[in-house]
Amino acid sequence: EMEALTAVSTAALTVYDMVKAVDKAMEIGGIRVILKDGGKSGRYEA
Repeated sequence: EMEALTAVSTAALTVYDMVKAVDKAMEIGGIRVILKDGGKSGRYEA
């Protein structure tokens, strides 16, 4: 899940960088794992 969180954060920052000239009040938030299946801890759902 760490790789997925990193990829999503990078994508969000890329979009932010492209749009910041249009909307200075834009914020990035709410990045979280909703579903994870497998691994030692098994299934996780938020």
